[in-house]
Amino acid sequence: MNFIQNEIKVGNIVFSNEKPLTLIGGINVIENQDFTFKCAEFYKKVCQKLSINLVFKASYDKANRSSANSYRGPGIDEGLKILSEIKKELGLAIISDVHSPEEAIKASRVLDVIQLPAFLARQTDLIYALANTGKVINIKKSQFLSPFQVRNIVNKFLSFGNNQLLLCERGHTFGYDNLVVDMLGFGEIKKTCNNLPLIFDVTHALQCRDVGSSTSGGRRNQIFELARSGVATGIAGIFLESHPNPNDALCDGPCALPLDHLEELLTQLMAIDNLVKSFEKIIIK
Repeated sequence: MNFIQNEIKVGNIVFSNEKPLTLIGGINVIENQDFTFKCAEFYKKVCQKLSINLVFKASYDKANRSSANSYRGPGIDEGLKILSEIKKELGLAIISDVHSPEEAIKASRVLDVIQLPAFLARQTDLIYALANTGKVINIKKSQFLSPFQVRNIVNKFLSFGNNQLLLCERGHTFGYDNLVVDMLGFGEIKKTCNNLPLIFDVTHALQCRDVGSSTSGGRRNQIFELARSGVATGIAGIFLESHPNPNDALCDGPCALPLDHLEELLTQLMAIDNLVKSFEKIIIK
């Protein structure tokens, strides 16, 4: 299988750079079952009100923490149990990170979309294992890769027989401890990867680490302007993590959108998406 699909379906949800914006949204990590259910219910309620397709995101294990003392989550068995119950009771499609080939089969029994973490996006054995699940894969673009280099990761998946692919931009390393989002790079990625559905992870693009710190800082006060800018380029989806009380979050709170701002942000993003995609596409040579 050596061709790229520019329209990917997850049940009734369609990811396409030309079709209405889809949300991959949720929380950074499962803190406990009750917390995760309440957040999922809130996301579902808002997305139904605004007629936005939702894939709910929650990590069962944050395996790439800087500090050994950082909270990682409940682990794969308990985490997948919680996600399975959310999927069954709320009828939501589910996405979570998978960090090792050994996790792939077990996780694929629950997840509708498997996320390949940015730091692991060049790990061939992991890509092989994820490809063999036959699931839709959300490839997080590594912070150190140019827009042109991500085609190599896509080609690995194609060579292993999986073209159910989404590509997710999450910012590029800019000097020490900082990220920058290259909006012109969005177009280069789409051109390089034959218009493969592009997702913008606005949450993690806001990371900005304090010098010497073992945890990530962030600039959540700028989430509206960054998200609006990305959606204006014409993309398939937005990736977003929220928390009812970001200052109390067990992981990546400085980048999380306060949950009570979710409807306001999505309303703005859908207005921009509808406007941009109503324009006739013009190609300048």
